[in-house]
Amino acid sequence: MSPDEAARAWVEQWRRAGPALADVRARDLETLSDGAALAAAEDLLTTAHAGDLPEWRRTWSGLVEWQRAVHRSR
Repeated sequence: MSPDEAARAWVEQWRRAGPALADVRARDLETLSDGAALAAAEDLLTTAHAGDLPEWRRTWSGLVEWQRAVHRSR
């Protein structure tokens, strides 16, 4: 199988799998309990340990300066 044929086969496989995966996701969300949703949200929120950051990093991200630089470059 040539690289182009392999790429086309891979794309076709995912094109067919997409709807099935969407159905699984919808079914999982329909059956998700409030407790499980809260636990998942808590897991995501606790992955960022703001307490591990130095004080200056908790109050400054550099975003304003980055936006200023991007705006000047236009």
